[in-house]
Amino acid sequence: MTAIAALSIFIVAFILIATEKVNRVAVVLTAAGLMALLRLTPGDEIFFSEHAGIDWNVIFLLLGMMIIVGVIKETGAFEYLGIWAAKRSAGRPYRLLVTLMLITATASPFLDNVTTILLIAPVTVVVCQKLGLSPVPYLIAETLGSNIGGAATLIGDPPNIIIGSRAGLGFNDFLIHMTPIVVVLMVVFTVMCRFMFRRWFEYHPERVADVMALDERKALRDVRLLVRSLIVLGLVIVGFLLHSTLHLEPSIVALLGAGAMVLVSRLRPEEFLGEVEWPTLVFFMGLFVMVGGLVETGVISAVGAWAVDTVGGNTFAAATSLLFGSAILGAFFDNIPYVATMAPIVEGLVAQTADPQAGQALWWSFALGADLGGNGTAVAASANVVVVGMAARYGHPISFWQFTKYGIVTTAVTIVLSWGYVWLRYFM
Repeated sequence: MTAIAALSIFIVAFILIATEKVNRVAVVLTAAGLMALLRLTPGDEIFFSEHAGIDWNVIFLLLGMMIIVGVIKETGAFEYLGIWAAKRSAGRPYRLLVTLMLITATASPFLDNVTTILLIAPVTVVVCQKLGLSPVPYLIAETLGSNIGGAATLIGDPPNIIIGSRAGLGFNDFLIHMTPIVVVLMVVFTVMCRFMFRRWFEYHPERVADVMALDERKALRDVRLLVRSLIVLGLVIVGFLLHSTLHLEPSIVALLGAGAMVLVSRLRPEEFLGEVEWPTLVFFMGLFVMVGGLVETGVISAVGAWAVDTVGGNTFAAATSLLFGSAILGAFFDNIPYVATMAPIVEGLVAQTADPQAGQALWWSFALGADLGGNGTAVAASANVVVVGMAARYGHPISFWQFTKYGIVTTAVTIVLSWGYVWLRYFM
């Protein structure tokens, strides 16, 4: 009965979020409250449990990076990058999208997806405003591209870190097995964007002429602060790359970076805290508790166990189920708790596989499905939730279905291509 109750609350909340009839923050807070009231998520574990409560690592990672971005914004760096990107693309909408996507794709494998979006979104809004374009398709494309690009490395997407730890896979393993297909997927996705967003591509010659006449260097308001901020940001990136060696959670690195940014900037609290997306942080807290109810009542593990029983000893069928199943479930549940719950099940499957290469293919199928499934809906991955919140803040709201209709197409194409890659590389 508890599993039915948890699943019912989640489904109703998800429908309300999808239809946007009620404010999404109010929905997740109410659903989380019901989960706790009915003891579907033990009340004393909401704030402390790693699997059934709020993931504070994600919350504080977001908070720290939002503060860092808020300080950098005061320097005029985003306006500088916006003018630079607009001039390099000559104001051509699709060329501009590709330019911004290349920036995103370069950063995603080495930075957390959320961090990448927090850095690129302000630039996107600035350049689109200058060219008279809607930033909506650019923000959606960057987020989808970030989720794809983040799958390439161990540190690019949080689920990969969980999988790498459980399976004993290192940074080089991900480079060898994941990066090749991710490069292919990014190329395909870039071409897809030309057709998916074609109705948004409007060229305004008069706006372009004005932008081409601008001097991006004049947009920089405080060069000394920018230099100090870039040094701090560089140290934060190094911290992300070395966080496992330093035995520091990425959230601690982000908070230390935020503290250093505040010290070197000497800004007033209201200046850097004004850029924090408080509704987004609260939404994440409620969402974690909702998913925790499904984990605690055994809903997610039951689905995983059913999948294991269904495929039996057929390793290719198991890889296919993990790839497509993770993509489908990952579109509705945050992929971090999902991966944490399913990892022991996958480990058991791998242990039963006689062929080591086929067994390893299960891990890569699992990783691809979980990472790429994050594009499925507007709430499937942390970066999706963050960009929707930021877009609303900048006055260009992105609805649940507006994001999801592009996300579903992207997920379907990338998963099918990944399935072909798994078959060719591990089972051919």
